[in-house]
Amino acid sequence: MAFDIALFGAGRIGAVHARNIAEHGESNLKFIVDPASASADTLAARFGATVASEDEIWADPEVDAILVGTATASHAELIEKGLRAGKAVFCEKPIDLSMKRVDEVMSVVKASARPLFLAFNRRFDPGILEMKRRIGDGEIGALELVTVISKDPAGGLPIEYLKTSGGMFRDMTIHDFDMARYIMGEEFVSAQATASSLTDPAIKEIGDIDTATVSMQTASGRIAVIINSRRASYGYDQRVEAHGALGMLRTENVPQHLLVQEGAEGVRRAKSQFFFVERYAQSYANEWAHFVRVLKGEEAPSASGDDGRKALALAEAAYRSLETRQRVSVAM
Repeated sequence: MAFDIALFGAGRIGAVHARNIAEHGESNLKFIVDPASASADTLAARFGATVASEDEIWADPEVDAILVGTATASHAELIEKGLRAGKAVFCEKPIDLSMKRVDEVMSVVKASARPLFLAFNRRFDPGILEMKRRIGDGEIGALELVTVISKDPAGGLPIEYLKTSGGMFRDMTIHDFDMARYIMGEEFVSAQATASSLTDPAIKEIGDIDTATVSMQTASGRIAVIINSRRASYGYDQRVEAHGALGMLRTENVPQHLLVQEGAEGVRRAKSQFFFVERYAQSYANEWAHFVRVLKGEEAPSASGDDGRKALALAEAAYRSLETRQRVSVAM
């Protein structure tokens, strides 16, 4: 039996999810909903789906789940409507940019018998999955320090997108806040942020930041450091390091290919994958396979609405730290 899925959003991330839904043997891309009719028609034709209205989705008892890949401003309402219609929900991060609105959504989540999975896809990167397993097996002893490096390629996102993104910490770093929590396995109680606008005058003009570090500490004293930039001239820089009492585990960037040239002048290797669609292709497929197992009742959501709320709480703490220029407590 294949689960019938309705996809909200026919843009870049919607196309990634559409492929994974269609290629999984136990899910069927039944409907696509998007006010941009041309994009919806194109994606539906590509994967044999039907373009539908929002109301048609809620009224169709055969739709088992919805996947929300729309703009952030629509996430909270679609989560609530989906759960109230009896659908399981897979939603791109974040739930919302407002903590108050997130708490309203969480009330609906807690009252629903259907699951909400929040798509922190980096948890499903093969290297991260293996790192988490080895930490759990005690291979590097007690964890002491986690470092998350995340730098976008130069010109990776248009300024029009950044204007409505909610700011770097809520849009970009929120993935890294979740990653630090996931790897550390312990909640952070304090945070200190330092940030600047260095890469593009247009980012400074809209009041956003593009270069930052955030240090966080748990009640037991363990530390995590996040390093961010909106400009990496050499490609998409995505690395995580876990340092423990007995050693260290580290993920590396994924190259565009594995060809290596060696000569008298030195060694040449391929640059890193350009951006998130290419770099995290396997993690997107892995997270959809996980969600299918959630639908089958075999697993609980790896990243829940509560995980999304806690990542946003860390983003809010980072902004408070910037404003006060002090280390601040994290209000989970």
